[in-house]
Amino acid sequence: MERERTPMDPGEIEKRSFEIIESEVPEPRPFNGREWLIVRRMIHTSADLDLLSLVRFHPDAVRHGMEALKKGCLIVTDTQMVRMGITRGRMERLGCEVACYINDPEVRDKAARGGRTRAALAVDRGISRFEGSLFVVGNAPTALLRILEILEDNGPTPALIVGMPVGFVSAKESKDLLMAQETVPYITVEGRKGGSALAATVVNQLAEMALEEQGKG
Repeated sequence: MERERTPMDPGEIEKRSFEIIESEVPEPRPFNGREWLIVRRMIHTSADLDLLSLVRFHPDAVRHGMEALKKGCLIVTDTQMVRMGITRGRMERLGCEVACYINDPEVRDKAARGGRTRAALAVDRGISRFEGSLFVVGNAPTALLRILEILEDNGPTPALIVGMPVGFVSAKESKDLLMAQETVPYITVEGRKGGSALAATVVNQLAEMALEEQGKG
């Protein structure tokens, strides 16, 4: 029996992956249009079809995210893993900066004194730049909880929160609170699942769509 040829070209592998996903998730799908492109990319990243029932979009999320990216917004991440997962080339073409304050010396010093996580302190460190930004959480529930506290106090408002902390302590609860607030559009994953790769993937797909709209894709 002849063995099927394994594709080696990255573009061919991606194309074939999307074909497999679309064949395993036939119409009608739970997501349409740009939301489907985002969820499809998340499934491609994670090989997790459970995301079909877990991903949640605020009605204005995709539009707000793309508009902010086309304006060259700041993208703030909770961890270096998320920052490194966001494709530099796309961000440079859009004029966007990606920042992470988790390793800032001031953050490290305050965390060493105890009482609060570096992730939460990093939010405070960068808060003055958050207006109109993309705030992206792929790991730390305390970062998401802190930005929600700031929003309750009428602090600077991001254009979009990509809230996908993962784990067993406060991950689900922080995302439930994200979905309950009405100030900022969001893209999230219900329950315990999430992670840095998924959060970065969402930003990359939004950026790809924004570049296509600008004719730079």
